[in-house]
Amino acid sequence: MSNYKHLYWIIFVATNGGLLFGLNMAGISGAVNSIQSFFSLNDNTLGIVVSSLIIGCLFGAAFTGYFIEKYGRKKVLIFSSILFAISALGSIFAQDPISLIIFRFIGGIGVGIISVLGPTYISEISIPEKRGMLVSCHQFSIVIGILLAYIFDYFLIGVADGWRYMLGVPFIFSILFMIIILAYLPESPRWLISKGETPKALKILEKIHGIDIAKEEIKDIENSTSSKTKQLSFKDIFKGKIRKIVLLGVMLAVFQQIVGINAVISYAPIIFEKIGMSGHIALLQSVLIGIVNFLATIIALYFIDSKGRKTLLIWGAVGMTLTLTYLSYSFAYSENDLGILIAILGYIAFFAASFAPVLGVITSEMFSNNFRAIAMSLTGTLNWIFTFIVVQFAPSILNQLGGAILFGIFAICSFLALIFVKIWIPETKGKTLEEIERELIN
Repeated sequence: MSNYKHLYWIIFVATNGGLLFGLNMAGISGAVNSIQSFFSLNDNTLGIVVSSLIIGCLFGAAFTGYFIEKYGRKKVLIFSSILFAISALGSIFAQDPISLIIFRFIGGIGVGIISVLGPTYISEISIPEKRGMLVSCHQFSIVIGILLAYIFDYFLIGVADGWRYMLGVPFIFSILFMIIILAYLPESPRWLISKGETPKALKILEKIHGIDIAKEEIKDIENSTSSKTKQLSFKDIFKGKIRKIVLLGVMLAVFQQIVGINAVISYAPIIFEKIGMSGHIALLQSVLIGIVNFLATIIALYFIDSKGRKTLLIWGAVGMTLTLTYLSYSFAYSENDLGILIAILGYIAFFAASFAPVLGVITSEMFSNNFRAIAMSLTGTLNWIFTFIVVQFAPSILNQLGGAILFGIFAICSFLALIFVKIWIPETKGKTLEEIERELIN
């Protein structure tokens, strides 16, 4: 009999990386104006300060696949916690833009690692009937981190040098994350089996599933990692049927970012100030964004295994297209502030209930054991490349061309995402990773 209590505890430990992901991503939101004023930055330089974390994410995601295959999932998670601690501490004491950019870059490497490793690890240790919900818990923890970052920012906005503390909040959480990984987190059974350490993997699976189910799962995993499905190299994932699967994951990762979510998360206070709200009120609205993000993710957790991944993606794309179109219209014709606020919250809700959690779930499911790490790194890297592009250029588009153009671009991208999902993305709910592999590749 499956020991869900033990499994849930493992997932809780793993998802604390997502919490640090969210804290690092959104913590800059309330600090943007203070940092710009403190260092006398123009829009482009401010964009570099904000997006330096994204550049770090790109590097972290790019190399994670290699390192988690060589050293295992657990050791790389510990390394990410060390990077988070260094980044937070360095940001507190940064005396110039260059040092701040460097320390945010280091934190970004940690975020990039978690973006790839979080869904990968959870999918590998989860049971099929609950895998969608459990992998989505990674995104849920990111959302909690974003909400906490907004709350911390709100209470620190009036404090002298408050921006330093906003960026330093992840330090305590990173130390706690390191401790619970060392004490409680087991290695991925699938990685252990791929390295010939089946007895260790069996012990871990027995605690989760019970002896009989664990033995059957071991056989299935061993068949999947047999010589005919040996670990593939980077160039191998661009061949045959595997190329199509990887391309689907890459395109989904790109669409997740070009719909504009990180521009809204990172610059929410500035967007609200554009419609006449003061600093404190604008940041309070950002807290509201965090709350909506949190609640909508719960909806995704509830429906992802019953309604399916593809259904959530389709409805999310429809909702984002409509809300972004309204936002573009509102900024063009100076419609009322309440309508803009409701539309932004609606956009956040649709994204949080669809593309936010489903990307990690569906890519970790589509990519089989022999190329999952490499393919997850590739999709993660491209995801962060487009995150960087969006975050870097959003302030300039907003200030020089206006909100109508910015949200119009995002609306078009959301509509294209809808078409892509409807035509090409498969449904993967309720199947073992090995079953999905056989259906997609064989």
